[in-house]
Amino acid sequence: MSKNGLSRRDVLRNGAGVLAATTVGAPMVHAQGTAGSLRFAFWDHWVPGGNDALKQLAQRWGEQNRVNMTVDFINTTGNQLQLTIAAQAQSRSGHDGISLLPWDPGTYADQLESCDDVVQRLIAKYGAINPVAEFLGKRNGAWRAVPATSGTQTKPACARFDLLQEHAGLDIRAMWPAEDRKGPGAENWTWDTFLRAAEACQKAGFPFGLPMGQFTDAVDWVGALFLSYGARVTDERGNPTIRGNQELRQAVDYAVRLSRFLPNDVWAWDDASNNRALISGRSALIFNPPSAWAVAKRDAPQVAEKCWTIPMPAGPRGRFLAYLPYQTGIWSFGRNKTAAKTFLEFISQRESAELCSNTSEGYDIPPFPSMSDFPVWRTIGPPVGTIFNYPLKPHHDATYAIAFSPAPPELAQQMYIQALNTKLIARISQGGENMETALTWLEREINNMRRGG
Repeated sequence: MSKNGLSRRDVLRNGAGVLAATTVGAPMVHAQGTAGSLRFAFWDHWVPGGNDALKQLAQRWGEQNRVNMTVDFINTTGNQLQLTIAAQAQSRSGHDGISLLPWDPGTYADQLESCDDVVQRLIAKYGAINPVAEFLGKRNGAWRAVPATSGTQTKPACARFDLLQEHAGLDIRAMWPAEDRKGPGAENWTWDTFLRAAEACQKAGFPFGLPMGQFTDAVDWVGALFLSYGARVTDERGNPTIRGNQELRQAVDYAVRLSRFLPNDVWAWDDASNNRALISGRSALIFNPPSAWAVAKRDAPQVAEKCWTIPMPAGPRGRFLAYLPYQTGIWSFGRNKTAAKTFLEFISQRESAELCSNTSEGYDIPPFPSMSDFPVWRTIGPPVGTIFNYPLKPHHDATYAIAFSPAPPELAQQMYIQALNTKLIARISQGGENMETALTWLEREINNMRRGG
């Protein structure tokens, strides 16, 4: 949820006119110059103060390199960021670099400068990069953007530890302490346990706040659920894998059963709805980055102090964590591409990434797993340690994932935007279709997308 109470779905999905934004100029001119000028546009952070890191970093880098820096922030009201990206791509003019939504590096690959040299130097310094960031950012054989820390999020479970203890008998703080280890009972944190807890909390009047509509939060958590069952809808080449797919049937059947214990209106929820459910005290659990907790800390401290973030449940094929990254691209028509690359490499350093995570109250996730140890996740509260398990840690035994992988990115993008996974569940749970009819529909939709229909 945004700081203005807006949906993340419009911010994070690609397509014509799907990103809500309003441009807020923040010009910064320093070191009257011998090294030229540089203009960047970044998204305007939902967490109050979240922009401060990039402002400080731009000022510092500009002064050190004698570059006149201009930084604009574009927030989530209206439609301006996506329109700005599209307009600049069409006119071949504008900022030197710009924040890109998850699927944008593919959409604008032909107009984005290759950032292979920057990313490879970062990998050499910090180790492997998040595979989802690579899946989204690497197109036509090259990195079309540099994975960003600011704005990048995961979606583990943010749960009310008091309600789960009272109504489901789960001590989630003992299971997943603010330490680099599993606690007693963590091995039983599976989707089967989750289903029993969802039923118990629903009966007690605190249903889990899990959106099931066509918005980003819904597509992401259902995507992770499907992968944990091994329920892929296509192979790596995009061929549908629907017929005889028992893993897919099991995942869909599970989701239909789980939906019976959710609020009746989750099929119409947007990405702000689950946040509101938690903040209001009506829900025992949501899948979300810490923005809901951060707003609760301000508006409902009695809720925030009872929240604890834990990994997503594990399925028969393992534990998967929904991950959605921002990336920063450099236009191929930019006037100062060398300086732009140097600046992006600077703001990607560990020290810079940690500043972003600190100013966003732990919201921002660096693209390098080696940076999952920043103190902010251990020390911030209340309660202290509440978001320790927000970034994926080795002891989680989990894999970062995005819905509809491993399909080719172009096809995965279409399936993601059209929310085929949640629509499939809705056709059975809400539309009354049987499994065979719904799966036939899914296969037809995928084939239509492959044909460009």
